[in-house]
Amino acid sequence: MTKIYSFLSFFFLFVFTAHSQNDITIRGAILDVNTQLPLEMATVYFTTIKDSTVIEYATTDKNGAFRMDIKKYDKPVFLKVSYMGYQTYFEEYKGLTESKDFGKIYMLENVNALNDVVIKTEAAPITIKKDTLEFNAASYKVRPDSNVETLLKQLPGFDVDNDGKITVNGREVNQVLVNGKTFFDKDGAIAIKNLPADIIKKIQVSDFKTKKEELAKQESTSDFSSINITIDEKKNKGYFGKIMGGYGTDDRYEANVNLNYFNNKQKISLLASSNNINATGFSMDDVFDNMSGGRNSSGRGGSTSSGGSGKGITQSNLVGLNYSDDWTKNLLAMGSYNFSNTINNNDSKSNQLSFLPTGNIITEAESKTRNESTGNNVNFELEYKINPSMRIVVAPKLNQSRTNSNSTSSSSSEDENGNALNESNSKSYSESDNFNFGNTINFNKTFEKKSRNLSFVFTNNNTSTDSNGLNLSETIFYQDNQPNDERNQTTKKKNSSDAYSADIEYTEPITDSLRVRFGSDFDWNTSVNDEKTFNFNPDTQEYSDLNLSLSNYTSSVQNSVTPKVGITLQKNKFTLNLDSRTSIVNFDNHSLYLNNATDLNKKYALPFATAIFRYKFTRSKNLSLKYDYSNALPSATQLMPVVNLNNPLNTIVGNPNLHPVEKSSVNFNFKNYDFRSRSGYSLYLKGDYYDNDIVSTSIYDESGKRNTTYVNISGVYNASIGANWNQSVKSGAHTLRYGLGLNAGYSFDKGFTNAVLYNAKSTSITPKVYMSYDYGEILTIAPSYNLSYNQSKYENYSRDATSNVVHRINLQTTTYWPENLIFGNDFGYTYNSNISGDFKKDFYLWNTSLSYGFFDKKLYAKVKVYDVLNQNLSATRTISATAIRDEENTVLRRYVMFSLAYKIGNFTGSEKGGKRRQRE
Repeated sequence: MTKIYSFLSFFFLFVFTAHSQNDITIRGAILDVNTQLPLEMATVYFTTIKDSTVIEYATTDKNGAFRMDIKKYDKPVFLKVSYMGYQTYFEEYKGLTESKDFGKIYMLENVNALNDVVIKTEAAPITIKKDTLEFNAASYKVRPDSNVETLLKQLPGFDVDNDGKITVNGREVNQVLVNGKTFFDKDGAIAIKNLPADIIKKIQVSDFKTKKEELAKQESTSDFSSINITIDEKKNKGYFGKIMGGYGTDDRYEANVNLNYFNNKQKISLLASSNNINATGFSMDDVFDNMSGGRNSSGRGGSTSSGGSGKGITQSNLVGLNYSDDWTKNLLAMGSYNFSNTINNNDSKSNQLSFLPTGNIITEAESKTRNESTGNNVNFELEYKINPSMRIVVAPKLNQSRTNSNSTSSSSSEDENGNALNESNSKSYSESDNFNFGNTINFNKTFEKKSRNLSFVFTNNNTSTDSNGLNLSETIFYQDNQPNDERNQTTKKKNSSDAYSADIEYTEPITDSLRVRFGSDFDWNTSVNDEKTFNFNPDTQEYSDLNLSLSNYTSSVQNSVTPKVGITLQKNKFTLNLDSRTSIVNFDNHSLYLNNATDLNKKYALPFATAIFRYKFTRSKNLSLKYDYSNALPSATQLMPVVNLNNPLNTIVGNPNLHPVEKSSVNFNFKNYDFRSRSGYSLYLKGDYYDNDIVSTSIYDESGKRNTTYVNISGVYNASIGANWNQSVKSGAHTLRYGLGLNAGYSFDKGFTNAVLYNAKSTSITPKVYMSYDYGEILTIAPSYNLSYNQSKYENYSRDATSNVVHRINLQTTTYWPENLIFGNDFGYTYNSNISGDFKKDFYLWNTSLSYGFFDKKLYAKVKVYDVLNQNLSATRTISATAIRDEENTVLRRYVMFSLAYKIGNFTGSEKGGKRRQRE
């Protein structure tokens, strides 16, 4: 592997050294002709005279200066300068054959331009409109068959990782819109994977705003970004899509349908998918299809894995319909419907070592499960402009699902001397019907005075679940003369939850830069859990004997009133938000268990406070500092002193003396991106401190059975720090992107094992390096490496310390030569020092695909191989302060599949072959 990286490094160095000899430097400065002041963030670019193709571009710094290192060009070009509110500057040159300093270039202000209006003659590659960064899609070349994700990767400051997470200038994107509306879901995964790049006109980036902030035209309080994908008007009337089907070895199959009909404001999209290769969504990579789901994964919650692709093998059938339209000038509508059916089969084996002051316990277990779920989800949103100053948005959601599960399992435990403690065998079946209705109503009223605003938000969420279960189990205890536990019973559960909330807030401007907010939140929450268990009666051969010890009725009512006040101070460079509120809570709980009624009534006055400070050095350099103080109530289950005997090996009872959890959080972020050098970096630092955190504590008896309750602990905290740097270098047909990242964390936790309090100090360090090289539209190479080091030290505990190191290397290569042929390889290697000795510590996963396009690339034939080396395993080790757990699950193994994909498309005004037209 070292030799491979040495070769790649030498290759990249040779390529750029060879081409740097043909590079020239262009520089200059952009100023206002009247004031002689520099214009920051003006877009300077060169285009060919023949077809207006963008050769290179740059943006000016705070001194109005720009610089470009570009390849020599001996044909006529235009120099163009674009800046909002100014007339576009352009000048013709015979070519770019030597370095040149253009000196001072003066811009004339467009006297007809309004604040939010740009007088357009030609779209610049990048335009900045107040707090929105806009990219002209036509300025970035991608292959004609590319999707939006490929386009995003070409934009400066954008990064899309293997999991589809998008970041822009170091900020994570949590909302992707299409023409200002959601496309199935706001995370955008379906949009960027399924929409073709050649219908996109521009990509707009702004700070993410809640619907309340958007309607009130308030500044964002989020650290996330939002992307709006705007479709070209010329491609906004017609249809497009793709149909794909494949069949392979071991009866593996997949089929996908993606059909879209656009008619100006009206958009209708239909997606459907069916497969048995663990693909549970509509998002699909053009080269590797759904195979990337098997790429090496690290797991969460302290777990480390030698393999990937999750637990079990899933067969899924999905149908999705998305609709959006402007019914009238003032009434906008959008909605989606999703049907899903998934069946998961998994065989699992585990070995767990539990650490106790009195001696360790070893538990071996295995299970065989089948889970099926069928769901129907409907989302809708209506936005009505009552008048220019009032808007209302109604967004109902309806979810209905049915699940059933079959499981057989067995386990046995022994002490560290090999003495048997207990043994358990069980068979179970359960089915449930779930229903959920949620709705949000946003109303906003603006006034003539700027920033004066009244908002009202009402939310309801109503859920009900009916379930039935059958349990056949036997638990044998070998110590302490404890009687065995045999069960042949059915359980019926009825659970319901109803939550309503109202938020009313009024904003009054004191000055142009100072605003005051005040209002109140009202919350009403009710939940009911009714559980009845019936033992089998051998005389009647029916489940008719009510088991009182396993039956319970609980209800909980939580009402609160939360008055609040806040201020916003906004200047040219900084924004300060201060918010404070106090929640007055009435928490009533009731339980009926063993014919005994228990009532627990609690009253709380819980304070909350938030302070956010943001400072913008420039439009691309900013920092934010956030402090948050909050309280969280214990759940009814944690509070109620009612015994739960559902698990024969673990008896649970609540603690009515629990206090609310108090949490203080600090978050610091600094981001800087230089468009001129296409490089940027970001830093973050965050920490959480807890008082009265709630943890579970268990006491084991001599037979290995646990008795568990909940307690408060204070003085626990965690802190993390991270940094990321990336740069993009372009020279002719060569584009190199590379970056470095570092994340580190430290936590101080407390816990109990057999009623003994211990401390745990954990440290983690995760550096990474990544790069990608593109040679025009022919070749893409993307290697990456990351290392993860974790160490935990313990005090007042039988263990001293644990540590592990995980190395992960991935290399993706895709070639598009010869024409019509696409060859992709995704190779991953993982080494984990802490995997159990029963499994290999290193692991390879290699996926490959080869496809060929026919009929002007409308029809693609593809053959792909998942897990070429047939090494995919699921060996997982989970390390906590009280146990080490090794687990093995069923995973998808090697298969070969042949598939055909056909693309359709017909747009008014589009050219043959679907290639991007030059925009005038």
